[in-house]
Amino acid sequence: MARQKGILKLEGTIAEYTFYKTAKGYFAREKGGVSSARIANDPNFRRTRENCSEFGRAGKAGKLFRTTFRELSVHSSDSSISNRLTKLMLKVIQADATNVRGQRNVIDGEAELLKNFEFNNLSQLNTTLLAPYTVTMNRVTGIMEIAFNSFIPETMIKAPEGATHYKLQTAGAAIDFENEDYEIDIATSNEQIINAVNTAPITLTTNVTAATTRPLFMLLGIEFFQEVNGKMYPLKNGNFNALKVIEVNGGV
Repeated sequence: MARQKGILKLEGTIAEYTFYKTAKGYFAREKGGVSSARIANDPNFRRTRENCSEFGRAGKAGKLFRTTFRELSVHSSDSSISNRLTKLMLKVIQADATNVRGQRNVIDGEAELLKNFEFNNLSQLNTTLLAPYTVTMNRVTGIMEIAFNSFIPETMIKAPEGATHYKLQTAGAAIDFENEDYEIDIATSNEQIINAVNTAPITLTTNVTAATTRPLFMLLGIEFFQEVNGKMYPLKNGNFNALKVIEVNGGV
């Protein structure tokens, strides 16, 4: 590390030197670190290459997962979802007991680890929607179903201030992580008033290709609205909307 002298003080990188400012003044140092060529070819960095390969695969898988469910998650996810999902996808890949390090993947890993993933940590489904429900996932028929018995919204839903109505929504999807392709079906309820009157039973059904070999995923979410002069407006602050992976079948 060398202190810069003279009238002109530099910040940035020129050739092999980096110029920077600290509380003690302006300094310069020679660029360090390991070159990308060495990392790519040196046997000593084999483990690094393996880790980078699987981390990159986890990032791509996480992006595909977010894209698949974007229609629902655009108003029901927090700013940390990308990092949280990549971290979880890496665990899915690392659970692959078939392939060697560096070649492990989601398909041969444990996709079931994605079950209970919350798209919005600011409003988790279990603390927002308290009404019990049953889940049916049938790979043979491709039918996925969520059924609610009658419940009192005012008691079984933790609604944010200003919300007058809510909507339940579900998605069923079959995702091909290897070829970066997916199939999705979405079902939503009508806007339901938040009051002390029992609802009618609610059933939401989605369909994907029957007998698909792809991993299957079911999501359940709740979105809040405010009624003004007979028109429904989504709450501007989506922090209270919840969306969660409630069932996973890793494929065959």
